[in-house]
Amino acid sequence: MKSRSVVLFTLLRLAFFLVPLGIMMLFPAFWGMWWLAVLFAALIGLSLSIIFLQKPRGEMSEGIYNRQKRRTKVTEREVDEDIEDQANEALTDEGPGEEDSVDR
Repeated sequence: MKSRSVVLFTLLRLAFFLVPLGIMMLFPAFWGMWWLAVLFAALIGLSLSIIFLQKPRGEMSEGIYNRQKRRTKVTEREVDEDIEDQANEALTDEGPGEEDSVDR
């Protein structure tokens, strides 16, 4: 994951929040209810980021996924569990064997 894309994404998200907040705080109606201006600015910022930042968000999430994938190491226990799972699947895929055909 490139740090440049993370910084750019973060700065754009902040701008999408702070610009509407600044514009709304210019109106006297929001001076007494600043929390309402913050709420509206958050909703506007979220909407703008969903619309305009789809590509950078996808690149960031792909980078995070790839980084996590590289970081994950398989332990001996997980290898053992995988071998056991494959053996169990192989046994169940064979169908009924001689043991199941005997009437009891």
